[in-house]
Amino acid sequence: MSDHDQAPPAEDAARTEHPQEEAPAPQGPSALEAEELEDRWRRALADLDNLRKRYARDRPRELEAERARATAAWLPVVDNLELALAHADADPETIVRGVQAVRDQALDVLRSLGYPRHDETGVPFDPVLHEVVSVVEDPDAAPGTVVQVLRPGYGDPDRQLRPAAVAVSRKQE
Repeated sequence: MSDHDQAPPAEDAARTEHPQEEAPAPQGPSALEAEELEDRWRRALADLDNLRKRYARDRPRELEAERARATAAWLPVVDNLELALAHADADPETIVRGVQAVRDQALDVLRSLGYPRHDETGVPFDPVLHEVVSVVEDPDAAPGTVVQVLRPGYGDPDRQLRPAAVAVSRKQE
């Protein structure tokens, strides 16, 4: 017999006759592991519930503290207004300068709280920062330009107390 006619060795024959069995499917966690996982899950739920309760309890205190900080920032303005009223019988020019100083102080408080004043003219109209209350013809201004601020706005585009009320130039006909 030639090499080609010989029967395959027994091991090779067994391999070809019985294909390899598939690896056993992975089994789920043991009962002990399942208990441990369930315990961890319940603890995580309890932690989340405790966090919610703590947040609900702390939030009003934090809001009150922030309200107190903002109010305290305004106290010097009120003090200076009362001082100006106490001197109401003084020289009118002095009173006007005092009121202007108090207004500047109030604007500084607004700026420090994150709400700067916007009362610029000659800038392009921006619907986020401006509210059009009047449209006028102005030969010296390009169309869509703020030509007059009737009421200043406060804040930035992403955080605004109110937009500026403005008059905007229109295209001349």
